[in-house]
Amino acid sequence: MFKKIYQTLSSKTAVDKAFTQLGEMLDHSLWMFERANDVLHSRIPADEVHDVIYQRDKKINELQRSIRRKVLRYLTVNPGYDVAPCLALVSVAKDAERIGDYCKNVYEVGRAYTQGFHIDRYHEPLNEIAEQTVDMFRMVSEACQKGDDALAEQAMGRSRIIRRRCDRIIDELFADQQPMEIHEAVAYSLLARHYKRVAGHLANISTAIAGDLDDMDFDPRRDDED
Repeated sequence: MFKKIYQTLSSKTAVDKAFTQLGEMLDHSLWMFERANDVLHSRIPADEVHDVIYQRDKKINELQRSIRRKVLRYLTVNPGYDVAPCLALVSVAKDAERIGDYCKNVYEVGRAYTQGFHIDRYHEPLNEIAEQTVDMFRMVSEACQKGDDALAEQAMGRSRIIRRRCDRIIDELFADQQPMEIHEAVAYSLLARHYKRVAGHLANISTAIAGDLDDMDFDPRRDDED
């Protein structure tokens, strides 16, 4: 899909700039995700990045609105042309905005829960999921820049793995009969949900790169159908 968008819109300055802004949104989100996990594991204090986390989230929101304005302005001047790719761009910009929200949520877990993680059967897989998500961010960003369908498909496969692992962690938490601090259990559950949402919205952007509009719109209720 994004190859078609590039071919159709590469000469349109406003919409071409909107693609650049989408890349900026992903870059800001990746920075937020990495810093949030640094806070989560006490590698940096929450106060050190608090203001920047929220500033970047605000910048992501501004970029999302800017993309929407550019696309609507283009469609107003050129009615009936390039509607499908423009709708795809507006849709994935919304996904990128939601990713920023969930990265901020990961930071908020780290700021609120400071007692450390002690249960390896949850802690270790969540760490692996975070690392896989960072790799997925980079894959999606590169696929977006290059219109690389194969890389986008690879990112979509990575997302399915991440989302299923997150669901499994939540199921195991509900079934776990061993003693566990309530706050620690809540932190594990929230992280699994937030990581799943980040991966889901990254997959939706990948779908726009590699697929059709009919395949878009991440719905977490349909994860089991993947």
